[in-house]
Amino acid sequence: MKTRIAAAALAAIAALSGCSVSTPAPEPTESTQAAASPAVRPSDGSTPRASASGSVAQGAGAKEACELFNKLFADYAAVSPTDAKGYEDVYLKAQDAKDTVSGDLEGLFASLSLLAIDHSAAAESGSTPAQESKDAVRDAVFANSGTCTAEGVTLRL
Repeated sequence: MKTRIAAAALAAIAALSGCSVSTPAPEPTESTQAAASPAVRPSDGSTPRASASGSVAQGAGAKEACELFNKLFADYAAVSPTDAKGYEDVYLKAQDAKDTVSGDLEGLFASLSLLAIDHSAAAESGSTPAQESKDAVRDAVFANSGTCTAEGVTLRL
């Protein structure tokens, strides 16, 4: 179990290290503007909703993703510092949510899943999560604050 968790954490770190909040995105062209979207939208025109389990339905919009991040971060903050299983549950929910969004919004859930799995390992060893994990969440929140604010959601840490 620990090997699988460590492998997942390393994969998340590798994915996050490929992103830079301080590097501006390239200027959009006509073809990239047409293809770009802040989140995957449903093709049937329906409005995506969060399910009862707290995950966002496939094809969720930015507002739902931002609201779900706030909920998952609150769940993360509510876990007892010694409850490795509680952190693993948040990790799994964040991983599932990451698969429902695209673009920069993925970073919100990728960073939260990294922090949760790091905290899970720390809880088992009696240490604290790495500062880099905490910084990754902070950076993802700042990177997505404009998108979420435009949707009427304030991201919370």
